[in-house]
Amino acid sequence: MGDFLGAVTGYPTAIYTVLLGVVVIYWVLAMLGMVDIEHSGLDVDVDVHTHADGDTSDIGHLASYVVALGLNGVPFSVAVSLLVLVAWTVSCLGGEWLLPLVPTMPLQLLAGTALLVASALIAIPVTAVAIRPLRGLFVSHTAVSNAALVGQLCRVVTGVVNEKDGRAEVARRGASLNIRVWAPTPNTLKRGSQALIVEYDEVAARYLIAAHDDHAA
Repeated sequence: MGDFLGAVTGYPTAIYTVLLGVVVIYWVLAMLGMVDIEHSGLDVDVDVHTHADGDTSDIGHLASYVVALGLNGVPFSVAVSLLVLVAWTVSCLGGEWLLPLVPTMPLQLLAGTALLVASALIAIPVTAVAIRPLRGLFVSHTAVSNAALVGQLCRVVTGVVNEKDGRAEVARRGASLNIRVWAPTPNTLKRGSQALIVEYDEVAARYLIAAHDDHAA
């Protein structure tokens, strides 16, 4: 027990222990109904934000990374909670079993830093696998809200839009929704272009858009 407590409160696991404590507090508040699980933080499919915070492309880039890492399809709070839990577990096991084998304090600090980074890297693919069976729990709500955007205008926030990449924002009740979009190439879409949302691909979780002037023509 002493070795376990030492690993939990020692470097580097103590960092993840603090984060895990924040996660536990968050879920306690969620159980009490004080926070909305599905709409807290950054939604990894449709990101809600205001213009006051600056360039919307920053949110788009973050969401793109989340999707690329396979952490999409669930509320951001769920993904982060699983990431922290997995990273804490890996770091705790490493701190209990591996770090005591390192002979000197400087080497232990170096090994601890390596364990800190390795735990985060290991947590990403493990969390991506764990998320897959959870996505079905959120399909119904996501499909309804996403389908409601079809037929609306959006503004492209990425440099290009093609078959693989693209982000756009939709004005909605004083805020904006940052969504994944695509369009067949060649096209005239670029940053700042107005486009019409034509359809929603539920499998790929993205929207087909067309340049507004081209569609009107």
